[in-house]
Amino acid sequence: MLKESSKELLQNSTNLLAFSAGVDSTALFFILEDNNIIFDIAIVDYGVREASKEEVAYAKELARKYNKVCYVKNAPTIHTNFEAQARKVRYSFFEELIKQKHYDNLLTAHHLGDRFEWFLMQFCKGAGCIELNSMKEIELRKHYKLIRPLLNLDKEDLLNYLKSNNIKYFVDASNEDERYKRNNFRKHHANPLLRKYKDGIRKSFEYLDKDKNELINEQKIKSFKELAYFKTTSRRSDIYHIDRYLKSIGHIMSASERQQLSTQKTLIIGRKYLVTQLNEYIVIAPYIKSTHFSKEFKEKMRKLKIEPKLRAYLASDKDVELFLSRLLV
Repeated sequence: MLKESSKELLQNSTNLLAFSAGVDSTALFFILEDNNIIFDIAIVDYGVREASKEEVAYAKELARKYNKVCYVKNAPTIHTNFEAQARKVRYSFFEELIKQKHYDNLLTAHHLGDRFEWFLMQFCKGAGCIELNSMKEIELRKHYKLIRPLLNLDKEDLLNYLKSNNIKYFVDASNEDERYKRNNFRKHHANPLLRKYKDGIRKSFEYLDKDKNELINEQKIKSFKELAYFKTTSRRSDIYHIDRYLKSIGHIMSASERQQLSTQKTLIIGRKYLVTQLNEYIVIAPYIKSTHFSKEFKEKMRKLKIEPKLRAYLASDKDVELFLSRLLV
């Protein structure tokens, strides 16, 4: 069920599987086992459902049986905006493990249905080709690769696999709660269309992937301390890489911020980050409000044509100031 390219990549890497004991991640667990791929698992208990303790126990049982390490996170109580906060908790947990234990890849069990739901939600909000097709099989993050090996498979494929192999899994009842926007899209829009047009939808994503590769000039985002930079190509491609980098450090850009970036050379993002173009480079740095600068510093910044909103951060770190000065000369 795995593509050969995915199989080869995973067999030559260290992998951490984001596990929930649901249909998708349980299927991925056993598909990885079938393909002799070495991995460990990580599960988050949000403490809001009775079944969550059983799911954690199942994760530990599988880990013992198949010789895996099982990491468990007991999440703090989430009072508001549950989906967004839960996502933040689990990715912080996964990324902490990746950094401490030196995993190459984080594996998630996103499948064709998840990708189509995302597509429809973005389409209804207003989005271009790049945003519509932003859920990719392999996504480079700051210290690891996020890999979605099941992205070409449908939920029905995964259910059939589990049932035919008599594999136990859990069903999260909250996935039917239509107060969550994604669940509503899944039930009323994505699932009915997938049942009728699954092959066509899968083929369309193949075309979109090829089109996206034509639009995006892949760039390696480099960094020095908290300063990130890459060479500019086209504005559309630049925004994609800015968005990707900010996502990798935990900030999700709004549609409004992406729109503003299409027309502005410099922008403060989320009151925390500054994005600007300096010569041939796009620079992303922490945003610090202006302070008092020496006359010598001001003159140096003027000669280098450094964006004024970036100067406070450079003044706060002489190493970064020296690095950027050399980069721009």
